[in-house]
Amino acid sequence: MDPRDASDSLDRATDDFLAARPQLFGIAYRVLGSAAEAEDVLQETWVRWQNTDRSAVKEPAAFLTTITARLAINVAQSARVRRESYVGPWLPEPVDTRHDPQLGAERAEALEMAVLLLLEKLNPVERAAYVLREAFDYPYKQVAEILETSEPNTRQLVSRARKHLSAERKEPVSPADHRRLLEVFLAAAQTGDMRVLENVLAADVVSYADGGGIRGASRIPVVGRPRVSKYLAAFAPRFWPPAETRWVEANAGPAVLVTAGGNPVALLSVDASEDGIHRIMWVMNPEKLAPYVTSLTA
Repeated sequence: MDPRDASDSLDRATDDFLAARPQLFGIAYRVLGSAAEAEDVLQETWVRWQNTDRSAVKEPAAFLTTITARLAINVAQSARVRRESYVGPWLPEPVDTRHDPQLGAERAEALEMAVLLLLEKLNPVERAAYVLREAFDYPYKQVAEILETSEPNTRQLVSRARKHLSAERKEPVSPADHRRLLEVFLAAAQTGDMRVLENVLAADVVSYADGGGIRGASRIPVVGRPRVSKYLAAFAPRFWPPAETRWVEANAGPAVLVTAGGNPVALLSVDASEDGIHRIMWVMNPEKLAPYVTSLTA
């Protein structure tokens, strides 16, 4: 082969990969709930794409999507074992969506922190089927080909995922009401105002603190309005006085970055319906916070 032909071929392969990359990352991230693991999947996809006989590939984007989805499923299966030994509650790794609110998708499904947390309870194949169909609008037939299963089975996989989400999560409030509830919650949490906290929290509220074993993060979820209110009021005098807050966007929704002495301490976000706040999510693990904070300056 003429070296120039090889160079042209690699240039085309690079262009095809870069064109598909936002969508590939969006798929891997939604299946895994981890930006770091999604980047690892994309790196492996690129290596396989380089080593593929690309002359036989008619649709590069479809081929790359298939590789990415299958790799993500494999990683998710092994990650499930690792997360069983994770210290404390596990939350998805937050991503900055200011520049791409859909994160490579046609629709924003399966991007909110609460949805990613719920999808984690599904098996990886169910998650992948839901993500490909609901967020990226792939036809059932193509999803079935990617997952190497039948079309009827694919429909069942997506249906089970939908039922799980609808059973576990009430209809979310509007973006404006979401922001307002988070503002009221933050003010009450900072002052330990039990009356306001009990008013803004849903009866079945759960507070998750993902610290990855760091000191100060609760290692079990705190469940129920009375317990969560008392918990927040108890740690308010120690947690908030040295802290500064900054409103940011994470996973296409409002969030609050908490810092102390210039160092990130937590990323706070909530999930809410007309009944109030159902889930309070504190990402405190430094390994998850650092990449997100870095992205804010990009």
